[in-house]
Amino acid sequence: MTTGQISDPFPVGEDAGDDEPEVRRRRAVRALQAVAFDTIGTEYGEAFPAKDGQLACVRQLLAGLAPGDRVLDVGCGTGDPTVRQLAAAGLRVTGADLSDGMLALARRAAFPGGFPPVFHRIDLYDLATERAARVWNAPELGPDGRGRYAAVTAFFSLILLPQDEIPTALGRLRELLRPGGLLALGMVEADLDHVPLPFLGRELRISGYLREDLERVLVSAGFAVEECSGHPYAPASTSLPPEEQLFLCCRRVG
Repeated sequence: MTTGQISDPFPVGEDAGDDEPEVRRRRAVRALQAVAFDTIGTEYGEAFPAKDGQLACVRQLLAGLAPGDRVLDVGCGTGDPTVRQLAAAGLRVTGADLSDGMLALARRAAFPGGFPPVFHRIDLYDLATERAARVWNAPELGPDGRGRYAAVTAFFSLILLPQDEIPTALGRLRELLRPGGLLALGMVEADLDHVPLPFLGRELRISGYLREDLERVLVSAGFAVEECSGHPYAPASTSLPPEEQLFLCCRRVG
């Protein structure tokens, strides 16, 4: 058993003032949502204990990967279950998240496999951009990382972006994938655009798509959708409503 490596113990330069006001406002909203997850911590896993759909999606992903392949988990949280599942399969896993609290839990955890996961604190919207190195000290997640990864997983992380940012974020994930690389995606099926909703005693802004609309967004971003499955889900927390979770297995086109 091995622990995750700390790649960037000190946050750097998030407030570099090189963006227009609207972009800075959106960055501030994402930072506030990350602070909410800092306080949520292990409550998230307690509220969503059953992850059969997510685990099955990763098992399908593993069928197309080889030991030692590099995989990026976007919105890795504490590392459970996806980083753990990928590491156990002998993959080189990088976890990315904006929440210090979630990453602190991930970095203290023990993971199986021969390659200790590496964790970076980064705004997912900055992936594949020069800000990854300059602001977040993660050059392998910026332009230097283009084509580096055999697969990317993003389970319920893109739901924290407004709909007009999601296609750009998907395009940046595509840049980090090698040609023919795989994307495993988890979303909530709902027609929502950054709507404030109560979540475990906090308020988060959540986006979602109807299934057909999400598939169109993925195709426009340069992915072929190879499988999409829906799973009704009732969180363990009675304060959260039932939801329909979508899991998609996709491949980079071109």
